[in-house]
Amino acid sequence: MAHRFLQLGATVYICGRREEVLEKTAAELSATGPIHTLPCDVRNIDAVEAMIDTIWKAAPLDVLVNNAAGNFIARTEELSPRAWDSVIGIVLLGTLHATMACGRRWLKANHPGTVLSISATYAPVGSAYVVPSAVSKAGVEALTRSLAVEWGNRGIRMNAIAPGPIPTQGAFSRVLPRPELEVLALDRNPMHRFGTKEELANLAAFLVSDGSSYINGEIIRMDGGEFLQGAGEFSNLGRALTNEDWESLKPRKKS
Repeated sequence: MAHRFLQLGATVYICGRREEVLEKTAAELSATGPIHTLPCDVRNIDAVEAMIDTIWKAAPLDVLVNNAAGNFIARTEELSPRAWDSVIGIVLLGTLHATMACGRRWLKANHPGTVLSISATYAPVGSAYVVPSAVSKAGVEALTRSLAVEWGNRGIRMNAIAPGPIPTQGAFSRVLPRPELEVLALDRNPMHRFGTKEELANLAAFLVSDGSSYINGEIIRMDGGEFLQGAGEFSNLGRALTNEDWESLKPRKKS
């Protein structure tokens, strides 16, 4: 998404907890356009406010993309309270912190703004084995729809994208740890393929542009029709995974 925004002439700020990852990303994208990095843990409201203050010293943002996420594929009864706190803190509270930090500034200055959040196809119906994520993403969708009504007449649009499976390095191997699970995922999709990063980036660019200025409060599902074929994206894992698979999926503490 950042790469596509840069191609279209935007100045981009990216944030994350690990500064080395931010710097590597910025180095990869800097030839495309102006990109700046700001280390920040979105779970920490003070850190978010400080980050937004830093950005606003240069100029107000026009667009906020809430893309921070955390997830565990696990049997729910085996999740610790810290696992719940981690996912809810990143996905729901992180989205809330960033949205409110920008929203208050936009409203105070009478400055128009657009918020685009990343949801999940299972948010409206829930999904087994990713319950903290399902709970959090449902909250993100409720926030999106609620503020679309409350802030719409003051120049702020709220929308979200709910992507289906899109292969990315690292994440995909954790949510589909065996090759046959990838085959099952493909069989669930009427188009019998996964989405691409380019398709997501193009949709995001449209939704934050003036070309979509009458779209407000919508959750755009981008999944090739998978949701219509059967809700609960991860619910079939109970039949597909062995006890050994569940052990391999458990979060590991970083050294």
